[in-house]
Amino acid sequence: MAIIEEHPDLTPMVLGWREWLALPDLGLTLIKAKVDTGARTSTLHAFYVDTFHRGGQLYARFGVHPLQRRADVVIHGEAPVIDQRNVSDSGGHREQRYIIETRLLLGGREWPIELTLTNRESMLFRMLLGRTAIAGNALVDPARSFVNGRRKRPWEAYGADALR
Repeated sequence: MAIIEEHPDLTPMVLGWREWLALPDLGLTLIKAKVDTGARTSTLHAFYVDTFHRGGQLYARFGVHPLQRRADVVIHGEAPVIDQRNVSDSGGHREQRYIIETRLLLGGREWPIELTLTNRESMLFRMLLGRTAIAGNALVDPARSFVNGRRKRPWEAYGADALR
């Protein structure tokens, strides 16, 4: 605890069980995430994932519907693949997923996180923020929601280019 006391800017932030956040390197200016301490790795909804090589590096190109019930809002992103892992979903089904790294922006702070890419179309949340992404950065209060701000009209965060 001495480090936190000496450096107040390193004090972990408080998160609710769901939060609005951004993944600016992927063009996702606003996405609602479930803060899931039961999930080791964070997961991003991608309704398609294609891979390609650039300069000898494997990349993933993917499409995201960042807002639930708004399939008309589409963001296409790409990122270097840093790994491929077998991941178990909440139902115990194992799936091989591509892992990317990107910056997370939440509550005025930013830090790098790893994300798996998978289709979460049938799920309520487009993103799960897992425990490795928040470890050392945040504490979760499961009785609270949107501690870092509510968003009315979230589609306004995306310009006309994101609309199909």
